[in-house]
Amino acid sequence: MNIGIICYPSYGGSGVVATELGKQLANRDHKVHFVSYEPPFRLDQYYENIYFHEVEIPSYPLFKYPPYSLALANKISELISEEELDIIHAHYAIPHSLCSYIAKEVKKEADVKVVTTLHGTDITLVGNQSSFENITKFSIEASDGITAVSENLREETLEAFDLAEDRVRTIYNFVDTREYMRTEPEEPLKLASGEDKIITHISNFRDVKNIPDVIKIFALINKEVSSKLLLIGDGPNRHQAKDLVAKLNLEDKVYFLGKQDNIIPLLSISDLFLLPSQKESFGLVSVEAMACKVPVIASDAGGIPEVVLNEVTGFLAKPGAVKEMAKKGVELLKNEEMHHEIAKNARHWVVTKFSAENIVDKYEAYYYELINN
Repeated sequence: MNIGIICYPSYGGSGVVATELGKQLANRDHKVHFVSYEPPFRLDQYYENIYFHEVEIPSYPLFKYPPYSLALANKISELISEEELDIIHAHYAIPHSLCSYIAKEVKKEADVKVVTTLHGTDITLVGNQSSFENITKFSIEASDGITAVSENLREETLEAFDLAEDRVRTIYNFVDTREYMRTEPEEPLKLASGEDKIITHISNFRDVKNIPDVIKIFALINKEVSSKLLLIGDGPNRHQAKDLVAKLNLEDKVYFLGKQDNIIPLLSISDLFLLPSQKESFGLVSVEAMACKVPVIASDAGGIPEVVLNEVTGFLAKPGAVKEMAKKGVELLKNEEMHHEIAKNARHWVVTKFSAENIVDKYEAYYYELINN
């Protein structure tokens, strides 16, 4: 198949999953064409069967803002003809799904199918904005195939846009479990020196991630278990987080590591992963952590209970339940036998449920189903 993948190239979960899906499809001898304003950050080297097509945005005095959506639709329409695309896979409804629909309408003579994968905020935030609601609904309904990254998001989508039950299919996010596994670092990391337990959080530091709760949970754990907190990522709440760390006198215990291209070495020295988000449609970082045998303490919200099994691969509590999450963290870190069992369960669960082999099979089968229908 010739497959066009439309995604954001940034560090968010949708861009990560789109890029990893493309790499897996290319390994299966499909030709994969990424379309965006810059290469996805995980396309950091040459991959056979993968091509990147940059969207060039014209700049005219007439336009107050660069017309990215028009330029994207135009680039997709060119590729439909030039590369004889069979599938356009749009990750995120607005603008990617809409631009894919426009491109398909421009090239009506081509028999190309559009698949839209919903990742969460395109429904829960963008889709619920009155200024985007109608166009989001149209873009989704106009797609030949629709997938959601969790059953929770699927149900939200059906309800929000009044869709038929069979219009949206759940296909979970995934990791390559041959790559994501606990490994010994080539050189010892200074962060892991001493007897401190390593607690980790990875996100884009937005309100929904509850970064203050991450720090408060750590502060309570640290009172009973000598530990360090690794904060990986960046975003608008970084300064707020640094202020709270200073207020709690934790500067020598909390490390702001910024964005990291390769998180496997950091997860491999971690003893616990915190994800106390207000909501997650899936929570890809929790799967990455569990694949590296790191137990997860997370919020019982959104799609997280489908990903983190309470008392099996980690522990769940209501969003904002800082004391309860901290108590579970202390219990895990003090009980070596329990920690070992949950870490083993976590790895087994990811390999069984969220491995690339299983999930990419489902995407591939869905593509063929649409093409042959």
